[in-house]
Amino acid sequence: MSDRSQWLTDINGERPQFGSLDHDVSTDIAIIGGGFVGLWTAIALKTLESARRVTLLEAEECGGGASGLNGGFVMSWWPKIASLMRVCGTDDAVWLADETTRAAGELGDYLAAHGVDAEYRGAGWLWTATAPAHVGSWLPVVEAAERLGRSDIFCAVTREELAKRTGSSSHIAGVCETINGTVHPGRLGVALTRIAKKLGVEIYEHTRVMALERTRPAVLRTKRGSVTADRVVIATNAWAASVPELRREFVCVGSAIVATPPIPDRLADIGWTGGESITDSQATVTYYRTTRDGRIIFGKGGGRLYYTGEPSESVFHDPVGIREATADFRRVYPMLADVPLARTWSGPIDRTYDSLPLLGTMPDAPHIIYGIGWSGNGVSPSRIGGRILAGLALGRRERWTENGLVNRHARRFPPEPLRYLGGSLVRAAMMRKDRSEIANRPTSWVDRGLASLAPAGLEDKK
Repeated sequence: MSDRSQWLTDINGERPQFGSLDHDVSTDIAIIGGGFVGLWTAIALKTLESARRVTLLEAEECGGGASGLNGGFVMSWWPKIASLMRVCGTDDAVWLADETTRAAGELGDYLAAHGVDAEYRGAGWLWTATAPAHVGSWLPVVEAAERLGRSDIFCAVTREELAKRTGSSSHIAGVCETINGTVHPGRLGVALTRIAKKLGVEIYEHTRVMALERTRPAVLRTKRGSVTADRVVIATNAWAASVPELRREFVCVGSAIVATPPIPDRLADIGWTGGESITDSQATVTYYRTTRDGRIIFGKGGGRLYYTGEPSESVFHDPVGIREATADFRRVYPMLADVPLARTWSGPIDRTYDSLPLLGTMPDAPHIIYGIGWSGNGVSPSRIGGRILAGLALGRRERWTENGLVNRHARRFPPEPLRYLGGSLVRAAMMRKDRSEIANRPTSWVDRGLASLAPAGLEDKK
């Protein structure tokens, strides 16, 4: 097995190569970070105002950070509607959720129009329970959508249909959000990089920004060159911990994934052939899907908390997280006990308190814009975030830049070491609570109380 993700392994030889910056550059807008958020922002900028000079700097390879390590779920923000309404108000919350629904539904057509194949499949997403304690976790969200006039967002699924569509009777209840889908994250990164390049974005890889001088214009210092820019967009995911103002806005938690070899015949035997993506209702959520070549990709998030600072190498080599993901995979699919694991990997998630991203401008430097805190759910919403960030960078006054999500005051985490010590206690309680519920055992009041202090999960059940 290897700790390189299946997605990045699949695209060996496919991705375009870009040199590092070795000279001084002047540009209109500089983007720090070549993941999904940075690439979508660059594409939106050139689409809105093609004459603008846009320069993107990536410390490693575009699409190779957290964007190349996730599960590839193409989801809307409707599961987060309660948090959206608390943050944005009802009108903006519904508008944003609808925009993410539109983005999820249009992704396949958008990629096809550009002549790229990122293995998009709009087969729907199943929100499930694999323990009696989790049955109905989705009801507050479903009922909220119905009250808001969106009764078509989620549809009921019988236990029999759920077992058939997931290939496992371990799923005892659930609902389906039909608009959602899956994509190959590695090939999506390649596609967005090619589209950005075609639009005229200047891309430099293996170019780490060593310092950001907040002068007007700003100056980005790299090892062998510099970029002078009128506006700067920070789109660095968990690596944004290096920015003092953003350090306490999120925690870095780990997510681990295991992948099987291609087993299309076995998938046909158990009936999981529709391409549905699946998430359970644990606090330390599990998420899983199949691939075009018949693999199962099975992940588990939120189990380990990391200390302040840019993600260390340990977040990419998490044997504990891999063991936990493996155990959940074997529990849900016991009939595949003889199927080996071909690949395992792990990576960082920049989790905010409410699981919604933070998008805005620096209070003392409005020409510095940031978009972080995607909380493990940024594959599709990053397109919406990119459009918001592009509007901010262009100084536009429009709904994209003047809604309740922009420049919001989010709850901050305590400083270190309180964040790490307290967060580790909470995360451990979450794990124990999950294990008790899965085993249908009573959960201690201590674990219930501690787990309730955790930030919102991948889906907002409140």
